[in-house]
Amino acid sequence: MTAVNQTLFARARDGDERAFQELTEPHRREIQFHCYRMLGSVHDAEDMLQETLVAAWRSISQFEHRASVRTWLYKIATNRCLNTLRDASRRAPTPPVAPFQLPPPSRNNDPTWLDPYLDDQFGGWADPTPGPDARYEARESVEIAFIAALQRLTGRQRAALILHDVLGFRSREVAEMLESSEESVKGALKRARATLDAQLAQEDREPMDEPDSAAEKELVERFVDAFVADDVERMVTLLTDRAWLTMPPATVEYQGPAASARFLNVISEYQNYAPVVALPGPRANGHATIAAYRVRQDTGLATAVGLILLRTSPSGITRLTWFIGPSYVEQAGLPATFVSD
Repeated sequence: MTAVNQTLFARARDGDERAFQELTEPHRREIQFHCYRMLGSVHDAEDMLQETLVAAWRSISQFEHRASVRTWLYKIATNRCLNTLRDASRRAPTPPVAPFQLPPPSRNNDPTWLDPYLDDQFGGWADPTPGPDARYEARESVEIAFIAALQRLTGRQRAALILHDVLGFRSREVAEMLESSEESVKGALKRARATLDAQLAQEDREPMDEPDSAAEKELVERFVDAFVADDVERMVTLLTDRAWLTMPPATVEYQGPAASARFLNVISEYQNYAPVVALPGPRANGHATIAAYRVRQDTGLATAVGLILLRTSPSGITRLTWFIGPSYVEQAGLPATFVSD
């Protein structure tokens, strides 16, 4: 601990709340994003951050300096998240029931928590320089497919993998955070890696375009043009052969242009080919986004139908994640309704 931090810690231990805030402020964003990785929910991550800070403030007199303040906060946050995951009253969002017959999906996963994490709203997502045991690059570990795959792990597996393979804490440090043995941590890591690798093996893992690059912008613009024209054929030509179309919190998922086209055509037919509007949204999980609206022809009222995240690569769109419902659009700072010209 630096001399400055030692002084702040001493003041905080003596009841100086401002000193405590100065001591913990550098870690707030990364702790919040850690909670998001653990829980998949932005709202729950915000709650866990606050619970972590309150718990740290209340127990600061017990902090023995055997680890850094950052490690201490990660331990508190991780165990708070594990308690939340064990809470029997916590239920994943109820999947929506489509008012029309869905085409057979490529797969049908169990419901799980999964929100988009807006890059700008939360001050960015990049972790500090990871420790020596990190196995994933920061950019890969924030992608929506990675966050979704994490939610398929048990709580302890999730915690062990995030702390060790994403953040780079050593096995001994992870064991101390989880109040477990190194052997137990290594076993959890082995099982977590196998499950995660199986999940990600179904993805098109071609490297993403650089954020806000000319290539990404061009591909997103082409998709938006096709989307606004309700031209399903043009939309799906932009997908790679292994691209996934997913719709959290719906459980049905479609892979590849043909399966995705069947789903998108059913939606268009049900909506009776009502006009479509798309507004550019903020980046989320490192991806470009658009807010999607359907317009009532009699009133011109545009109503949000969801926020679409686009993972783009040199070969095309490798994942299209459509978060269904106006709440995701409002969360992105865009209107749920407006009168279209």
